[in-house]
Amino acid sequence: MRLFRFLKIARVASRYGLDQMILEHEPSGRLMQLANGLQFWRDLSTPRAVRLRMALEDLGPIFVKFGQVLSTRRDLLPQDIADELALLQDRVPPIGPEMALACVEAAYGKPVNEVFTAFEREPVASASVAQVHFATLPDGREVAVKILRPGIGDIIDHDIALLQILAGLLEKLWSDGKRLKPREVVAEFDKYLHDELDLMREASNCSQLRRNFTDSNLLKVPEVYWDWCTHTVMVMERMKGIPISQVDALRDAGVDIQALARAGVEIFFTQVFRDGFFHADMHPGNIFVAVDAENKGKYIALDFGIMGTLTDTDKNYLAQNFLAFFQRDYKRVAEAHVESGWAPKDTRVDEFEAAIRTVCEPIFDRPLGEISFGRVLLRLFQTSRRFNVEVQPQLVLLQKTLLNIEGLGRQLDPELDLWKTAKPFLERWMSEQLGWRGFINNMKKEAPRWAGLVPELPRLVHQALSRDDSALQARLATIETKQRRTACALIFSVIVIICLTAALVWRTGGIP
Repeated sequence: MRLFRFLKIARVASRYGLDQMILEHEPSGRLMQLANGLQFWRDLSTPRAVRLRMALEDLGPIFVKFGQVLSTRRDLLPQDIADELALLQDRVPPIGPEMALACVEAAYGKPVNEVFTAFEREPVASASVAQVHFATLPDGREVAVKILRPGIGDIIDHDIALLQILAGLLEKLWSDGKRLKPREVVAEFDKYLHDELDLMREASNCSQLRRNFTDSNLLKVPEVYWDWCTHTVMVMERMKGIPISQVDALRDAGVDIQALARAGVEIFFTQVFRDGFFHADMHPGNIFVAVDAENKGKYIALDFGIMGTLTDTDKNYLAQNFLAFFQRDYKRVAEAHVESGWAPKDTRVDEFEAAIRTVCEPIFDRPLGEISFGRVLLRLFQTSRRFNVEVQPQLVLLQKTLLNIEGLGRQLDPELDLWKTAKPFLERWMSEQLGWRGFINNMKKEAPRWAGLVPELPRLVHQALSRDDSALQARLATIETKQRRTACALIFSVIVIICLTAALVWRTGGIP
């Protein structure tokens, strides 16, 4: 099966002339001459951008997602290719109406008209893994029904298997292969792709994000109707708005585009640093903007199949890196990389600092429209290779999302100053996490556990000191009576301080 899939990829690439698009940059030109000699059996009169988009559609969901990411990078792609790949956002050829109805009936075990009072046969959006139809529930609520494409799991399994083989070869044949951990990256990608195949998981992601942004004036998330959700069908509140890519329509509706761009940055950093739970598929096809009187200017998030999570440790080091970048403290950036283990412990911090300064200093004090993060990331990649910085698989989705954010920000407001927009948020977050407020918040969070632990401390200390442990007894025998009394007094003092502090925090509710 893998061989069959590999041959199909080669056949599709050849049919649409992708080899020609690649080999036209080959220095010697000999391979290009060979490719031109094969043109007698294929028609390359169709524009190259259309051929690329059709090839990605033929190759399946993984390649469609690759095209979706590329479509947001207009600074890196020719305009014709960027415009054509934008069609992959929500216009992947859908499954037929009869098959869609069959999927819904199989999920519920009864005809569609017994589940919904109305169901639109034609999809409103069709993506690589699923498609969406509008419908009406028996109680009159308008909903969006997401249907998983039949057989999509097998296709993804085959493509992932090929990627795993290629990743293994990359590790063996490329000098940077082991450092970049391609097999771990593929495994992480595999995990998130298979998560997309369970619509109950997506529904729970949607519900969590909605709860995180309850009463938010920046973001709207649809409500999930659990009674109608299965592993292959998801039913949620129908959201009405304008796609974020239609900037002119948003202006005509009275939306403040500059404020919208700033809000997008704040939403992203809130998800990453406050919640550690972020929408990791933020291409323009998944983002709408509300224009009704009550919610005008709010973002509307859709498609929750791929969500990223970060640990507190990840968030801490990321915040330190971002803040140090914004403050141009390149030494701190280098130190944070070493402290986190992303760079080897024997890294020369001064040399790493100088290399990072060389990459980043030219981009500051410039609007987003004049900065290409793609090129900056490329130069940082070259720098990291020199210092053996390891790729962190858990951060791959975050890196992808950052590129999506750049594409959205550039589309909305090319003059957006990303640094000035993000810096106050990060400074506030760092203060809340690592400053005095962070200390108080952590104590309040731990207070319930302390309430149960503190009364038990004397008994636990007594058990530890009196247990039959020959090594412990030998060490205790060498301690003079005065030293033991001093140690006990110190333990008692620490217990008293903890109790008093916990009581103060519990009574005052923290420092305002």
